[in-house]
Amino acid sequence: MTARIECIQLVKQLSSGGKPLTILDGIDLIVDPSEFACILGPSGSGKSTLLGLMAGLDRPSSGSVRIDGQALESLNEDELALLRREKVGFVFQSFQLLGNLTARENVLLPLELAGVPDATARTDQLLHDVGLADRGHHYPTQLSGGEQQRVALARAFAPRPKILFADEPTGNLDGETGAGILQLLIDLRSAYGTTLVLVTHDSQVAALADRCIHLKSGRIDRETTREPAAVEGTPQ
Repeated sequence: MTARIECIQLVKQLSSGGKPLTILDGIDLIVDPSEFACILGPSGSGKSTLLGLMAGLDRPSSGSVRIDGQALESLNEDELALLRREKVGFVFQSFQLLGNLTARENVLLPLELAGVPDATARTDQLLHDVGLADRGHHYPTQLSGGEQQRVALARAFAPRPKILFADEPTGNLDGETGAGILQLLIDLRSAYGTTLVLVTHDSQVAALADRCIHLKSGRIDRETTREPAAVEGTPQ
């Protein structure tokens, strides 16, 4: 089975005071298709940097990132943008919704730009799946934080990406709302067979993953795994 994502001796360095500052130091990592992998570690451990490199949003100082066997460092910016559009979805801590568009329009826009023929039906189904069937006409400022993140989830899954990268998706939400968003995210990735890579500092969030990669000072400190829980039915 070909790895969905593969990191090979991944290094990221920045210049600080005229000296190199190593953010990531020789990361070797494989994420399998449909796996839920969590990247866990304290602030400054390199979690978000690793996520950005895996998603092709940044380039490594050395080493390689491969998605479905394709080396990202060999692609130019246009080719990277095309790969992300075809294979990758994103969910961020700060929602990143377009404020001048309604919830429905935020979900519909990437589908229309991609020329998806059933864009309208897919949008309406996803808004139903995330519990916002009657809120699609509202603008982001008219929605709660939890509702905004539900819209962001619908938008992320709308193109049916092979991979979803989530960076602290519950970080701006209270505990109860965050737990609901996390469960919805898990239900959606199970329903669509999506590979999920999630960054968090919360061990309770990490406990739900198939595998957790613990980072410390830019290196993989250890990995923990569990048997994936069976998920029945479709997302509500």
